[in-house]
Amino acid sequence: MSGTGQRSGVTTRVARPEDLPAVLSLVRQHRAEAHAEGVLTGQTPGAAAAVGFRRLLADPGHRVVLAVLPGDAAPGPDSAGEVAVGLAVLGLDPLSTVLGVPQVTVDNLVVHRDHRRHGAGTALLAAAAAYAEELGALHVVAAVGGHEAERQRFFARMGFAPLTTRRIVPRETLARVLAGRLRGGLSLPRRPVPRRRPPLPRVLPVVVPTDVRPEAPARAR
Repeated sequence: MSGTGQRSGVTTRVARPEDLPAVLSLVRQHRAEAHAEGVLTGQTPGAAAAVGFRRLLADPGHRVVLAVLPGDAAPGPDSAGEVAVGLAVLGLDPLSTVLGVPQVTVDNLVVHRDHRRHGAGTALLAAAAAYAEELGALHVVAAVGGHEAERQRFFARMGFAPLTTRRIVPRETLARVLAGRLRGGLSLPRRPVPRRRPPLPRVLPVVVPTDVRPEAPARAR
């Protein structure tokens, strides 16, 4: 699978195992801009990262797509090569498949800060649309941080509408909060069930007959 950005010559292709350094570099940039530097740092062991990347490439439920500048368009002394300027991890939402309405997810869409506004993001979304058509999916869902204003504007211009809010918590924090909630045998708070008001007594209407005439007063004798 490959595609071409018409404006700048950016092409897209499926990532290969040898693309690991470029992929990690783009992902680190994405995490840093999303203020999640601790999620993936430069200290990730090379062997473990390579194994995980190969597993992701072999996963039939995902597709890692790179946006590259090939040939003469690639910066640097080696103009015969290519440089990765963007990344998108495409997936198939498992719940949507179960429900019979498959949706393609776009995660970690990132364009190198030096190559933005030149068609790389558009080319990556074109690859996502082609992937959705290939799988018969009717919708494409993108994950965007609420504070990522530039990325929010980009997806809005491409026709994406707000869908849901995703929250994240460190495992240790969640475990600590749960331990505090459960300490002393206390159960997690449950939403109270509103009490039903008792029905009001039924008041029957008073019917006054209209065909009964009042008695005439007795005459004095």
